[in-house]
Amino acid sequence: MLSYLADYDHIFGPLRMLRYLTVRTVLGAGTALIIGFIIAPWLIARFRALKFGQHYDDDRTGDLAQKFDKKNTPTMGGLIIFVAVFVSTFLWATPNVWVFVALFVYTVLTAAGWRDDYLKVVHKNRDGISSWEKIGWQSLATIVALGVLLWHPVSADKIRELWVPFLKHAVITHMPWWLLLVLIYLWIVGFSNAINLTDGLDGLAVGCTLSVALVFGIMAYAAGNTIIAGYLLISYVPGVGELTVICGALIGACMAFLWYNSHPAEVFMGDTGSLALGGLIGVMAFMIHQPVTLVIVGGVFVMEALSVIIQVGTFKYTKRRHGVGQRVFLMAPIHHHFQKLGWPETKVVLRFWVLSLGFALAGLATLKIR
Repeated sequence: MLSYLADYDHIFGPLRMLRYLTVRTVLGAGTALIIGFIIAPWLIARFRALKFGQHYDDDRTGDLAQKFDKKNTPTMGGLIIFVAVFVSTFLWATPNVWVFVALFVYTVLTAAGWRDDYLKVVHKNRDGISSWEKIGWQSLATIVALGVLLWHPVSADKIRELWVPFLKHAVITHMPWWLLLVLIYLWIVGFSNAINLTDGLDGLAVGCTLSVALVFGIMAYAAGNTIIAGYLLISYVPGVGELTVICGALIGACMAFLWYNSHPAEVFMGDTGSLALGGLIGVMAFMIHQPVTLVIVGGVFVMEALSVIIQVGTFKYTKRRHGVGQRVFLMAPIHHHFQKLGWPETKVVLRFWVLSLGFALAGLATLKIR
């Protein structure tokens, strides 16, 4: 909203700087960082007082939880990221349909994740919300978001285009609504669950999210700039550049959260953070016409999800065929596999960060290879 102060540059000249998206993105990142550092200590203290701690009573992870002393660490830390991103975006982004949809999806999935965490830490319900309820929240976010995008004249035509890396033209210029609904739903649900699976070690999920947010901030800026989009031969989407401010705010918020989530973690993001971050990134990828690129940029998240799919699928198949289930990994998601091999937690996290940065650079390179 503060971007409108640029209209008063005749009164105070420096206000004209607020017309620049880069300036507002930097201010958004800084604001989110400051907000995160201000509210994090207070929220962590409140979580401790209310005993909102993670309880590791699952036989599959109990030994690792004791080994790394994570029991009773406060969860629901995703609220720190949410508040910082939402307030910072409200202050520095110019409101439009793209910003509204991104924040709507983020808010709905934050509410779903918070309810899931609340049931786990307060009611001691290990499973949290049911699968059907989670699907209901994710479906609500997807249907309303797509309905707004198809209804609004600015986005109605653009959102129907399907772009893939390495090609300079849209693969599909006018997707039918049902195909668009299926694809957006798969991306929102898929990356919500993928980041949720990645959130198992101190700093792992939020560190990888930083790499993804940085790359998609660059891509959003390029997609919203007619000159850059034309030079790179990518889709030009008017107004979508404002998502750069959201990505900047996300970077600042994640940096603040990582300060308290680094090993040994003082707080976990929980489903409150992981489900919502995945949904936010997934819907933004579609709005800037880079959904397939997200599979590359978010390679660590994809790798974590695939490890679980492979593990469960192999176990069920071998049990049905041979009567005894066999596993590919010592434990899934795959970061726990390396823990079982004896890698220190910090080494696993740092090496996955390196992989995430590599995937991010590979995804960024697709902008130039057409």
